[in-house]
Amino acid sequence: MSLLGLLSKRTTIPTAAEALAGRGEAIPTAERHFVNGRAIKPPFPDGLRTAVFALGCFWGAERIFWKLDGVYVTAVGYAGGSTPNPTYEEVCSGRTGHTEVVLVVYDPAKISYEALLKAFFEGHDPTQGMRQGNDVGTQYRSAVYYTDPADRPAVENAVAAYSAALRAKGFGPITTEVAPAGTFYYAEGYHQQYLARNPGGYCGLGGTGVSCPIGTGVAAAS
Repeated sequence: MSLLGLLSKRTTIPTAAEALAGRGEAIPTAERHFVNGRAIKPPFPDGLRTAVFALGCFWGAERIFWKLDGVYVTAVGYAGGSTPNPTYEEVCSGRTGHTEVVLVVYDPAKISYEALLKAFFEGHDPTQGMRQGNDVGTQYRSAVYYTDPADRPAVENAVAAYSAALRAKGFGPITTEVAPAGTFYYAEGYHQQYLARNPGGYCGLGGTGVSCPIGTGVAAAS
Protein backbone atom coordinates (compact mmCIF):
# COMPACT_ATOMS: atom_id res chain seq x y z
CA MET A 1 0.00 0.00 0.00
CA SER A 2 2.62 2.53 1.00
CA LEU A 3 4.96 1.70 -1.89
CA LEU A 4 2.19 1.94 -4.45
CA GLY A 5 1.10 5.21 -2.93
CA LEU A 6 4.58 6.66 -3.22
CA LEU A 7 4.96 5.47 -6.80
CA SER A 8 1.62 6.95 -7.81
CA LYS A 9 2.02 10.67 -7.23
CA ARG A 10 -0.68 11.99 -9.54
CA THR A 11 -2.28 14.91 -7.72
CA THR A 12 -4.81 16.10 -10.28
CA ILE A 13 -8.10 14.33 -10.89
CA PRO A 14 -8.58 13.24 -14.51
CA THR A 15 -11.64 14.34 -16.43
CA ALA A 16 -14.18 11.73 -17.48
CA ALA A 17 -12.68 11.85 -20.98
CA GLU A 18 -9.18 11.22 -19.59
CA ALA A 19 -10.18 8.43 -17.18
CA LEU A 20 -9.63 4.75 -17.82
CA ALA A 21 -12.50 2.91 -19.50
CA GLY A 22 -13.08 0.41 -16.71
CA ARG A 23 -15.50 -2.48 -17.18
CA GLY A 24 -19.17 -3.32 -17.13
CA GLU A 25 -19.02 -6.00 -14.44
CA ALA A 26 -18.24 -5.55 -10.76
CA ILE A 27 -14.93 -6.99 -9.61
CA PRO A 28 -15.11 -9.93 -7.15
CA THR A 29 -15.12 -9.10 -3.45
CA ALA A 30 -15.85 -10.69 -0.09
CA GLU A 31 -19.39 -11.65 0.83
CA ARG A 32 -19.20 -11.16 4.61
CA HIS A 33 -17.43 -8.94 7.10
CA PHE A 34 -14.39 -10.71 8.52
CA VAL A 35 -14.96 -9.28 12.02
CA ASN A 36 -18.72 -9.59 12.57
CA GLY A 37 -19.82 -12.00 9.84
CA ARG A 38 -22.51 -9.72 8.42
CA ALA A 39 -23.12 -9.32 4.69
CA ILE A 40 -21.22 -6.33 3.34
CA LYS A 41 -23.62 -5.76 0.44
CA PRO A 42 -27.28 -4.69 0.56
CA PRO A 43 -30.03 -5.21 1.29
CA PHE A 44 -29.36 -4.16 4.87
CA PRO A 45 -31.89 -4.32 7.72
CA ASP A 46 -34.62 -1.67 7.77
CA GLY A 47 -33.83 1.50 9.67
CA LEU A 48 -30.09 1.52 8.97
CA ARG A 49 -28.38 4.38 7.15
CA THR A 50 -25.18 4.67 5.12
CA ALA A 51 -22.26 7.09 5.01
CA VAL A 52 -19.15 7.20 2.82
CA PHE A 53 -15.82 8.60 4.00
CA ALA A 54 -12.33 8.92 2.50
CA LEU A 55 -9.43 9.58 4.86
CA GLY A 56 -6.33 8.05 3.32
CA CYS A 57 -5.39 4.38 3.08
CA PHE A 58 -8.66 2.51 3.51
CA TRP A 59 -7.12 -0.33 5.51
CA GLY A 60 -6.72 1.78 8.64
CA ALA A 61 -9.71 3.98 7.86
CA GLU A 62 -12.11 1.04 7.89
CA ARG A 63 -10.86 -0.15 11.27
CA ILE A 64 -11.74 3.22 12.83
CA PHE A 65 -15.40 2.73 11.93
CA TRP A 66 -16.00 -0.98 12.50
CA LYS A 67 -14.96 -0.46 16.13
CA LEU A 68 -17.70 2.10 16.82
CA ASP A 69 -20.80 1.04 18.74
CA GLY A 70 -23.81 1.46 16.50
CA VAL A 71 -22.00 0.64 13.27
CA TYR A 72 -23.64 -2.41 11.71
CA VAL A 73 -21.08 -3.22 9.01
CA THR A 74 -18.31 -1.60 6.97
CA ALA A 75 -16.69 -2.18 3.61
CA VAL A 76 -13.90 -0.56 1.62
CA GLY A 77 -14.11 0.56 -1.96
CA TYR A 78 -13.68 3.36 -4.45
CA ALA A 79 -15.76 6.50 -5.04
CA GLY A 80 -15.58 10.00 -6.45
CA GLY A 81 -14.18 9.08 -9.86
CA SER A 82 -15.24 8.33 -13.41
CA THR A 83 -14.03 4.79 -14.20
CA PRO A 84 -16.73 2.13 -13.72
CA ASN A 85 -15.81 -0.90 -11.62
CA PRO A 86 -12.13 0.00 -11.18
CA THR A 87 -9.44 -2.29 -9.83
CA TYR A 88 -7.07 -1.31 -7.04
CA GLU A 89 -4.19 -1.03 -9.50
CA GLU A 90 -6.24 1.28 -11.72
CA VAL A 91 -7.19 3.52 -8.80
CA CYS A 92 -3.56 3.68 -7.69
CA SER A 93 -2.55 4.79 -11.19
CA GLY A 94 -4.37 8.07 -10.58
CA ARG A 95 -6.26 7.60 -13.85
CA THR A 96 -9.73 6.79 -12.51
CA GLY A 97 -10.38 9.84 -10.32
CA HIS A 98 -11.48 7.66 -7.41
CA THR A 99 -10.38 7.93 -3.82
CA GLU A 100 -10.19 5.05 -1.34
CA VAL A 101 -13.33 5.11 0.78
CA VAL A 102 -15.13 3.33 3.59
CA LEU A 103 -18.83 2.54 3.38
CA VAL A 104 -20.31 2.75 6.88
CA VAL A 105 -23.71 1.17 7.53
CA TYR A 106 -25.00 2.37 10.90
CA ASP A 107 -28.00 2.45 13.19
CA PRO A 108 -29.00 6.10 13.80
CA ALA A 109 -30.77 5.02 16.99
CA LYS A 110 -27.38 4.02 18.42
CA ILE A 111 -24.86 6.39 16.85
CA SER A 112 -25.38 9.79 15.26
CA TYR A 113 -24.08 10.97 11.90
CA GLU A 114 -22.27 13.74 13.79
CA ALA A 115 -20.43 11.11 15.84
CA LEU A 116 -19.29 9.47 12.61
CA LEU A 117 -18.09 12.85 11.33
CA LYS A 118 -16.15 13.39 14.55
CA ALA A 119 -14.42 10.01 14.14
CA PHE A 120 -13.72 10.85 10.50
CA PHE A 121 -12.09 14.21 11.15
CA GLU A 122 -10.09 13.09 14.18
CA GLY A 123 -8.88 9.95 12.37
CA HIS A 124 -6.74 11.77 9.81
CA ASP A 125 -5.31 15.15 8.83
CA PRO A 126 -7.91 16.78 6.56
CA THR A 127 -5.59 19.64 5.54
CA GLN A 128 -3.19 17.70 3.33
CA GLY A 129 -4.84 17.82 -0.08
CA MET A 130 -3.98 14.92 -2.38
CA ARG A 131 -2.12 12.91 0.21
CA GLN A 132 -2.22 11.50 3.71
CA GLY A 133 1.19 11.37 5.36
CA ASN A 134 3.61 9.55 3.06
CA ASP A 135 0.78 8.24 0.86
CA VAL A 136 0.61 10.59 -2.12
CA GLY A 137 -1.97 10.64 -4.90
CA THR A 138 -5.58 11.44 -5.69
CA GLN A 139 -6.70 8.13 -4.17
CA TYR A 140 -5.65 9.36 -0.72
CA ARG A 141 -7.62 12.62 -0.69
CA SER A 142 -10.02 13.40 2.13
CA ALA A 143 -13.73 13.33 1.28
CA VAL A 144 -17.22 13.07 2.70
CA TYR A 145 -19.76 11.73 0.24
CA TYR A 146 -23.18 12.15 1.85
CA THR A 147 -25.88 9.66 0.89
CA ASP A 148 -28.78 11.89 1.99
CA PRO A 149 -28.97 15.61 1.07
CA ALA A 150 -30.31 16.23 4.58
CA ASP A 151 -26.85 15.32 5.92
CA ARG A 152 -25.04 18.09 4.06
CA PRO A 153 -25.66 20.79 6.74
CA ALA A 154 -24.12 18.49 9.37
CA VAL A 155 -21.03 18.05 7.19
CA GLU A 156 -20.73 21.80 6.58
CA ASN A 157 -21.15 22.56 10.28
CA ALA A 158 -18.45 20.01 11.15
CA VAL A 159 -16.08 21.47 8.57
CA ALA A 160 -16.62 24.98 9.92
CA ALA A 161 -16.17 23.93 13.54
CA TYR A 162 -13.08 21.84 12.90
CA SER A 163 -11.57 24.49 10.62
CA ALA A 164 -11.69 26.96 13.50
CA ALA A 165 -10.19 24.45 15.93
CA LEU A 166 -7.38 23.55 13.52
CA ARG A 167 -6.65 27.16 12.66
CA ALA A 168 -6.26 27.94 16.36
CA LYS A 169 -3.55 25.26 16.50
CA GLY A 170 -1.68 26.53 13.45
CA PHE A 171 -3.01 24.16 10.79
CA GLY A 172 -3.95 25.21 7.28
CA PRO A 173 -7.41 25.07 5.73
CA ILE A 174 -9.40 21.86 5.44
CA THR A 175 -9.20 20.35 1.94
CA THR A 176 -11.88 17.70 2.42
CA GLU A 177 -14.06 17.18 -0.64
CA VAL A 178 -17.77 17.37 0.22
CA ALA A 179 -20.19 16.04 -2.39
CA PRO A 180 -23.25 13.85 -2.89
CA ALA A 181 -22.40 10.15 -2.93
CA GLY A 182 -22.14 8.69 -6.40
CA THR A 183 -21.59 5.02 -7.10
CA PHE A 184 -19.67 3.07 -4.47
CA TYR A 185 -17.53 0.33 -6.01
CA TYR A 186 -16.50 -2.47 -3.65
CA ALA A 187 -12.77 -3.12 -3.48
CA GLU A 188 -11.27 -6.56 -3.96
CA GLY A 189 -11.88 -9.15 -1.26
CA TYR A 190 -8.37 -9.07 0.16
CA HIS A 191 -8.79 -5.38 1.03
CA GLN A 192 -11.94 -5.93 3.09
CA GLN A 193 -11.17 -5.66 6.84
CA TYR A 194 -7.51 -5.98 5.91
CA LEU A 195 -6.12 -5.09 9.33
CA ALA A 196 -8.30 -7.70 11.02
CA ARG A 197 -6.92 -10.34 8.66
CA ASN A 198 -3.39 -8.92 8.93
CA PRO A 199 -3.00 -7.30 12.38
CA GLY A 200 0.57 -6.22 11.64
CA GLY A 201 -0.35 -4.66 8.31
CA TYR A 202 0.44 -1.16 7.15
CA CYS A 203 -1.60 1.79 8.42
CA GLY A 204 -0.36 5.23 7.49
CA LEU A 205 -3.14 7.21 9.14
CA GLY A 206 -2.46 9.77 11.80
CA GLY A 207 -4.73 12.46 13.19
CA THR A 208 -3.84 16.03 14.03
CA GLY A 209 -4.28 15.58 17.77
CA VAL A 210 -6.91 18.36 17.69
CA SER A 211 -10.37 17.46 18.96
CA CYS A 212 -13.26 18.04 16.57
CA PRO A 213 -15.84 20.11 18.53
CA ILE A 214 -19.05 18.59 17.22
CA GLY A 215 -21.75 16.59 18.96
CA THR A 216 -20.96 13.09 20.18
CA GLY A 217 -24.39 12.22 21.50
CA VAL A 218 -26.29 9.13 20.42
CA ALA A 219 -29.42 9.75 18.37
CA ALA A 220 -32.59 9.10 20.30
CA ALA A 221 -34.37 5.91 19.40
CA SER A 222 -37.58 6.45 17.50
